[in-house]
Amino acid sequence: MNSENRPVRVRFAPSPTGPLHIGGVRTALYNYLFARRHNGTMILRIEDTDSQRFVPGAEEYILESLKWCGIEIDEGVGVGGPHAPYRQSERREIYLKYALQLVDAGWAYYAFDTAEELDALRREAEARGEAFAYNYAVREKLVTSLALPAEEVKARIDRGDQWVIRFKMPENEVVGMDDLIRGHVEVNTSTLDDKVLYKSADALPTYHLANIVDDRLMEVSHVIRGEEWLPSLPLHYLLYKAFGWTDAQPQFAHLPLLLKPTGGGKLSKRDGDKMGFPVFPLFWTSPTGETAHGYREDGYFPEAFINMLALLGWNPGTEQEIFSMQELIDSFSLERVSKSGARFQPDKARWFNAQYMHRKTDAELADLYQPILREHGIEVSDEMAGRAAGIMKERATFITDLWDLTSFFFTAPTEYEEKQAKKYWKGQNPAILRELRGVLEGIDDFSMENTERIVHAWIEEKGYGMGQVMNTLRLALVGAGKGPGMYDVTSFIGKEECLKRIDNLLTNLKPAE
Repeated sequence: MNSENRPVRVRFAPSPTGPLHIGGVRTALYNYLFARRHNGTMILRIEDTDSQRFVPGAEEYILESLKWCGIEIDEGVGVGGPHAPYRQSERREIYLKYALQLVDAGWAYYAFDTAEELDALRREAEARGEAFAYNYAVREKLVTSLALPAEEVKARIDRGDQWVIRFKMPENEVVGMDDLIRGHVEVNTSTLDDKVLYKSADALPTYHLANIVDDRLMEVSHVIRGEEWLPSLPLHYLLYKAFGWTDAQPQFAHLPLLLKPTGGGKLSKRDGDKMGFPVFPLFWTSPTGETAHGYREDGYFPEAFINMLALLGWNPGTEQEIFSMQELIDSFSLERVSKSGARFQPDKARWFNAQYMHRKTDAELADLYQPILREHGIEVSDEMAGRAAGIMKERATFITDLWDLTSFFFTAPTEYEEKQAKKYWKGQNPAILRELRGVLEGIDDFSMENTERIVHAWIEEKGYGMGQVMNTLRLALVGAGKGPGMYDVTSFIGKEECLKRIDNLLTNLKPAE
């Protein structure tokens, strides 16, 4: 069945070689959005054939990251499915059969060169001012099944000599390829080398063979991956041709790189360390104890993180910036993915988080804020926690900002901001505050609206300055020149607490000269 009209099946296939970079998360996200947009299937496959780079804990990290991001897996590692197993290390017996099929068909050959022999060839080429390429020019002069008699090849294999199977790249042929993002691309095979497909040393395939075989067996319809795999596309096209699978070849889409904030080069952990932002979704501790910041632990909401990431390389064609996951699914198309790299902007990431903070209900904020309040020894109802957070959320970027912004709601000031005190705790202001205390004490309905009406009428009657009175009251209730409107504070803390805090200021702070 042609890939244009068969069911959409995509795969995210990370290698467990460390924490999942946000570029990898974006690849997973675009696969997921594409699958959901087309009522397709999202597969998670772990490509762990590179045993030397395997890092314990990395697979678990990948699974937890996808879960936190809200990227749901339909089939694959952690879920199961009809094409199990989904870890390539558990599929090793599958690949040799296909590698040998290519040898038998004349599309691949055995190579017995040792690492030392290949190093010597590279050094010789460098001495001549050339780059060594294992290709059509040398493969019949080296220790390969193309140059050795069949009996010797068999003897070497039988006695346990190490070997690899290399793809026999055709000479001087043009490979025409189509990419859903980049259009039609052509490459001459004479510029390509004979890639290793399988290694006897660990009885495992390389990425090139394994991903082609697995994509075929798992009926993958679209391969959406990073542009670093674009140079491998001619080989992958030729592998489909060599196996006779062109009728079921997936469509390819190569995503642009995530670039440094400066725009020059791929975004790396070093950039994040230097500029103070994470490049991984979750906090990571390596087996050697090295750590890296994560968006989750740095206080980002998963939906803000995903919204930010979706717009790095894709645009909806409108001015809209805030998208729910469902809105992303409904809007997403590969046609609107950029060919050029997308520059990461730390400030924009924080902006997105602030937007999601501002849109949260008091009930949602209460759930998130209560653990922080408890850390500070504050035990209040969810209603009070949510109300405080709701009043100040417009000034916050992260949940962790809320304590500094709202602590005065829960704890009376024990000291007073020097600048504010010098400015307002002088002259007739202490006497005015004492007078105001009497006004407040006489109010029965201490609601925001009623308190504001009575106090404003009193200020007008007395001819006092509004700023003069309100800032002196702010000093008493908050202890600093910050916070929301004063009637938000009075209604929140209540009459008794207001009077107590005014008394504290009147008793404990000597007015400025």
